[in-house]
Amino acid sequence: MWTHEVGLTATRPTAAQGKGTTVADAKPPPRRTLAEKVDQLFTQVRPVKGEYSYEHVASAIRAGGGPTISATYLWQLRKGVRDNPTLKHLEALSSFFGVPASYFFDDDAAASIDAQLSVLASLRDASVRHISVRASGLSPESLETIADMIERVRKLEGLPDPGPTRDA
Repeated sequence: MWTHEVGLTATRPTAAQGKGTTVADAKPPPRRTLAEKVDQLFTQVRPVKGEYSYEHVASAIRAGGGPTISATYLWQLRKGVRDNPTLKHLEALSSFFGVPASYFFDDDAAASIDAQLSVLASLRDASVRHISVRASGLSPESLETIADMIERVRKLEGLPDPGPTRDA
């Protein structure tokens, strides 16, 4: 395995997380192409600076015992030039990026994983990380107060609702 895996799981929001709506009530996420999903992985799962290069990903997959894959083929998948990879290629990509293979086949799983990737990406922001570290150890009541303050500031700044992020 590669050291940067994020260990994501495909989970669906509960009724409590969805603010009174159930999974059955929720609108299905829009279908995305394979190219969009591959692009999302390159964009969101990356080293501290920049993105992984196609050559880096291809070399790591081969070095990890995965199938033969080229940097050019990865570029083609990401750009939509090629859109019918083998199952082994998709499994190798999912393994490299640390997501379940269902990411490529199940739109609900992909939407859930994308939400988790978005949270992880925000934690790369030094300011967000600083706030997170400083909040560690506070009481549940204090954390709730801070979360409410952040929601109010987001509204004041006209930022969209990031969706359900708290455990119920």
